[in-house]
Amino acid sequence: MMAAWAAADFTALWLTLRVAGWATLLALVTGVAFGFLTARTRFPGRELLDALLTLPLVLPPTVLGYYLIVTLGRNAPLGRFLDERLGVQLIFTWQGAVIAAALVAFPMVFKAARAAFEAVDRPLEQAARVLGASEWKVFLRVTLPLASRGIVAGTAMAFARAMGEFGATLMIAGNIPGQTQTLSMAIHDAVQAGDDASANVLVVLISVVCVLILLAAGRLLRPRA
Repeated sequence: MMAAWAAADFTALWLTLRVAGWATLLALVTGVAFGFLTARTRFPGRELLDALLTLPLVLPPTVLGYYLIVTLGRNAPLGRFLDERLGVQLIFTWQGAVIAAALVAFPMVFKAARAAFEAVDRPLEQAARVLGASEWKVFLRVTLPLASRGIVAGTAMAFARAMGEFGATLMIAGNIPGQTQTLSMAIHDAVQAGDDASANVLVVLISVVCVLILLAAGRLLRPRA
């Protein structure tokens, strides 16, 4: 019995890390792009866009899950296109869990990236332009390195958030042991089954990982001496 539970625990842990890893990567790419856009450009509706991109922070996860079902379900236009044209099905799959986790983790990277880009010293960028650097080189060699600490800290927070995601993931990916059951779902099942021993092990496991991530993020955000 103990061996079976141990195997189930490690399966849920591995799936959680895989989902959180891919979700964080998606959140990183899109969060940096939108963070730079909103930090450096002025256009009508910029603050409205900022509010919409931050919305996953305050909406209930079940609402986000419902939006994903409406958007990516097999009866939805986008979901039907992915299924019929590309053979991609996201409902009740770990890939769907990645999309859900990325959605809730995105604001962590986005807000951190925007703040980091706004704090970059503009004269340093201008000096690089005077020396003949293209805008792309200025971004890669000056702007991004100067903003990297904030972005990395936001990314760490996003990974921790993705690891703990439950509501949106449950709605779009379900709770299938060995396929879509992450640690948070495994904890829920253990509590529902009255298996306090397994629940305690899983709670300690995910808590330790998240605390280590938060400590690392706090260290990155600490001002340089």
